[in-house]
Amino acid sequence: MALSRFGCRGLLWRLRPGPGPGLSGPRGLPRPPLCCLSSRGGPGALVAAVTAAAKRVTGAYERFLRRRFPRAYVLHQTFASGIRALVLEVKEIRQIRQKMSRQRLSVQQLPYREMERLRQFRRDLLKVLPVLVLAIPPFANFLVLILMYLFPRQLLIRHFWTAPQRRQFQELEDAARRGAYGAVLANLELAAPALPDPRLREPLRQLCLQVQGGSQPRVSQLCDLRGGFSGPPLALETLRGPHARALSRALFLTPLLPLPLLRRRLRSHVLELRALDLALLRLGLEQLHPNELRAACYLRGLNPARLEPPECRAWLERWLRLSGQLAASEASLLAHSTVLLALNHGRA
Repeated sequence: MALSRFGCRGLLWRLRPGPGPGLSGPRGLPRPPLCCLSSRGGPGALVAAVTAAAKRVTGAYERFLRRRFPRAYVLHQTFASGIRALVLEVKEIRQIRQKMSRQRLSVQQLPYREMERLRQFRRDLLKVLPVLVLAIPPFANFLVLILMYLFPRQLLIRHFWTAPQRRQFQELEDAARRGAYGAVLANLELAAPALPDPRLREPLRQLCLQVQGGSQPRVSQLCDLRGGFSGPPLALETLRGPHARALSRALFLTPLLPLPLLRRRLRSHVLELRALDLALLRLGLEQLHPNELRAACYLRGLNPARLEPPECRAWLERWLRLSGQLAASEASLLAHSTVLLALNHGRA
């Protein structure tokens, strides 16, 4: 009898209906929903959910910064937009490199804008490389962040500058460049008596006096002196140390290299500038936007901060008339023209 009762109970237990979709176990406790762990939506749905959550968290964080710490919010926005701009530029540089490889083009055969992108990206990379090396040791990245906050002009590239910083840093760089113009003219005047052609000595000295007196030379006047810049003592390969260092500061190049490397760097930079000029002649100045006009003037020695686009275009036309007539062996005249054509521009 006892055995039969035990068997009936077991049978009834087996015949008892199982828990519903929201229950678990014999006690009927609620079971947590499994929709968040389900893979029915596929990996795309999971990625979309994670992205949406990250956007919500980021938005809340930015609203908190903007409300409580407005200066930190500006820095955060500048850094975020700088990262986006840098990623887009890296993609653009990769496309240009792939195009060069596919079509077997040299840098000099590229259109003006692509050539300028490569030049600027290379300068940015050279600037940020020491920072990356400094951040390699353990825990050194905290020191690097502090240094980047304290010295943004020296350690950060243009993508991570605010608009006021860009204007301020450009004015500081231009002031330092213009501080070297006097030394360039003084060394040019000192080199005039040593020119091999005696017919060029006095015209070059008069040119230096004219610029020092506040006047601007004519393009034809500079072209008449081109023969004196293709050999010693004014060729870039034969410049004296003080002369080469003053000219390097005027061209935004470091003057701290040994003299042979400094001369080589000067020549490389000026030939690159000449190649840009030839590409710009092919494109035409009328195709440049106002910001591109200002950037082209700034690279060639003229500060365009207070100039209108027509003034920038007129100055660039004079520059290109000179650059288009010079051979590669006369690159020194082009380098010195960043001082001779820009120093007194706009003076009455």
